[in-house]
Amino acid sequence: MEPVYTPVLWTARSLFAFQGLKFDTAGQENIPRTGGGVVALNHFGYMDFALSGRIYLDVDRIVRFMAKKEVFDNKVAGPLMRGMKHIPVDRSAGADAYRAAVDALKAGELVGVFPEATISRSFELKEFKTGAVRMAQEAGVPVLPTVMWGAHRMWTKDHPKRLGRTKLPITLVVGPAIYVAPTDDPVERTAELKAVMKQMLDKAKADYEPLTGDDLVFLPKALGGTAPSLEEAEKLDADERARRAERKAAKAAAKENGSK
Repeated sequence: MEPVYTPVLWTARSLFAFQGLKFDTAGQENIPRTGGGVVALNHFGYMDFALSGRIYLDVDRIVRFMAKKEVFDNKVAGPLMRGMKHIPVDRSAGADAYRAAVDALKAGELVGVFPEATISRSFELKEFKTGAVRMAQEAGVPVLPTVMWGAHRMWTKDHPKRLGRTKLPITLVVGPAIYVAPTDDPVERTAELKAVMKQMLDKAKADYEPLTGDDLVFLPKALGGTAPSLEEAEKLDADERARRAERKAAKAAAKENGSK
């Protein structure tokens, strides 16, 4: 039992029960019962951190997630994230987070990583970063491809929250472990990881209840939904980054002017 993580997990389970969430899980046999592993997960919504670890609890494993530093700066979430030993990521200086993750993997922890880095507005897999594969390679542990479908209907970018008693079905699947040899090319193995996860995700989508009416906004355009295409989503992401940079520059300018 962990003093912070365990109570948070029990609280989360109670909240999931209150919401009436219906978990459809598969692949627990692919989860190592001991030792380190990189949990590679698709990233479609804000609840991914809270919900994706659910399948690992089935075999009494917990996941330490890598999350952006801003979450740890929050007065409420920060102490909880640190208490649960999640790993802060400063995007301007990612080497420290990478090293902390490798150390945790070598110590036998499961470390959760979103290879897409940010939420995909298209609900299709974006370009994968190589960090997950490189960490597994350096630590000598497997990559555990994990996909989730349905959680984005609760809360994702550009859509209002749906956190009440939604009774939403959520699919969680863990695929066979992927082992990365010391001499493997991380770029090639990352492409393989993405291909495996796409196949898993395509099956999860096909087996999921049909989305119709207002819920078509949560379905990829390629499947008849009204979500942005990958290209359209990339444009929205670029616009968002530009606005964020402008706000940051304006804030820095105002601070500089105020100090004169």
